Amino acid sequence: MSPTGWDTGIAEAGALGRAAMILGAFDEDHRELTLAALSQRSGLPRSTTHRTADTMIRLGWLDKPEHRYRIGNRLFELSGLAPIRHELREAVLPYLQDLHHATRITVQLGVLDGPRVLVVEKITGHRQMPMLSQVGGTLPAYCSALGRAILAWSDEETVDTVIAAGLPARTPRTLTSPVALRRELAAIPDRGWAVEREEGNIGLSCVGAPIFGPLGDVVAALSVTGPTGLVRADRAGPAVRMAAAAASRAYAPRR
Repeated sequence: MSPTGWDTGIAEAGALGRAAMILGAFDEDHRELTLAALSQRSGLPRSTTHRTADTMIRLGWLDKPEHRYRIGNRLFELSGLAPIRHELREAVLPYLQDLHHATRITVQLGVLDGPRVLVVEKITGHRQMPMLSQVGGTLPAYCSALGRAILAWSDEETVDTVIAAGLPARTPRTLTSPVALRRELAAIPDRGWAVEREEGNIGLSCVGAPIFGPLGDVVAALSVTGPTGLVRADRAGPAVRMAAAAASRAYAPRR
């Protein structure tokens, strides 16, 4: 894009738009960024990125330890006030705890956020695992049990949006074909739970089930994650489905 084009786009975005573009540069795989990387991923000129980021640091929206930018604590504090996070977590947490107690592996709660899943709550299992997710972080919807459990009950437009964002291989086992992904999503409602086996991380597998709102629409999902040898879908699936069903009944009356 020409310099004039850059200037026009920035002028239209305004200060808030520039801040949003900078925040959008961060994701689960890019938690800390240098100035050059932040400029490249946000699409803003380096000088504009530097000025905007400095303002965001003063506001607590960003931190900058050791010459790398990262999301600030103030945004994490504000995210806890969002209704979908606060109300959903409050209603579902007892069932997450029960599921964690029964399985003794990691349990997660997530909501769809564009083509990714925002992790709203997580209870870590008794075994140490190389999991990349964290509360407030995101996971790819197409290759996570949380995401697939939501997408299987979502409309075609939502699925199309996820596919259009790309299906890159995260491991040799990741489903990267839109046809294969749609086939997998179509099979999920019949069994009641989604399965992901080493598609996000080698050695880890997940089983997830949807949580529904009062109108019967899918609003979230919960999942269990653990070493592939311990996570058997035929055993974990029914437990996850029952926990999600109980969570749905608890959450719906609050809306």
